[in-house]
Amino acid sequence: MLTLLKLGGSLITDKRGENVFRQETCARIASEIAQALAASADVRLIIGHGSGSFGHVAANRHKTIDGVQTPEQWHGFTEVAAVASQLNDLVVRELHAAGLPAWPMQPSASAVARAGVIQRMALEPIEAAIEHRIIPVVYGDVALDEDLGGTIISTETVLTYLAQNLPVDRIVLAGDVPGVLDETRAVIPLITPANVEQYRPVLGGSGGTDVTGGMLTKVTDMVALVNRFPSLQVNIVDGTEPGVLNAALTGQRVGTLIRAG
Repeated sequence: MLTLLKLGGSLITDKRGENVFRQETCARIASEIAQALAASADVRLIIGHGSGSFGHVAANRHKTIDGVQTPEQWHGFTEVAAVASQLNDLVVRELHAAGLPAWPMQPSASAVARAGVIQRMALEPIEAAIEHRIIPVVYGDVALDEDLGGTIISTETVLTYLAQNLPVDRIVLAGDVPGVLDETRAVIPLITPANVEQYRPVLGGSGGTDVTGGMLTKVTDMVALVNRFPSLQVNIVDGTEPGVLNAALTGQRVGTLIRAG
């Protein structure tokens, strides 16, 4: 079973500040991942993580998502790339400390987008990693863009591209809320293409600085994905609650499930 796991930027960083890494949280998450993989020998994993208070703050400062044309904007483009890579290094260190064979993979090294949508990105290294039971670790990054010059590609954008081009069975999105919440702050257990519109009014943004759209973008992107690939399931869970991520990775019902029907 090939699983894409996203660790949200709000989970592994404090998005109210700048470049604030939640090391203890990430260490605990890495331990849960290791436990889940030990209990589920058939699971193959690709991890993606958000940029949180690293990439988002710099990207917001330089308005990188809107396009990169001037020398000053290209300078900002490189700054965003650098801080996103710094966070990736911190995450991979915690995965290694938990005994996981994590391999950092920089999306911007090969990704080319058009109007913010990835058109091509190297898949061969990721496929080789999966074959050898290595865990590729991708992340929200910058990318060259055929229309905009340069832009931001969110972790969901990267994972969506991978889900469209690899035999992915499920996606687990781990953030800092118990799932998708309704107007009473209760978890919505199931979202499908048929009922998503009724929940649109309660889908807000995210805490802190986020240039890629928050929960509304996450849900609409994932609904579109399961609509296109009906066998795919998406689980939105609370990574701050010990044990929840382990439960999700071992197939237990937690958080919000998004599926085709």
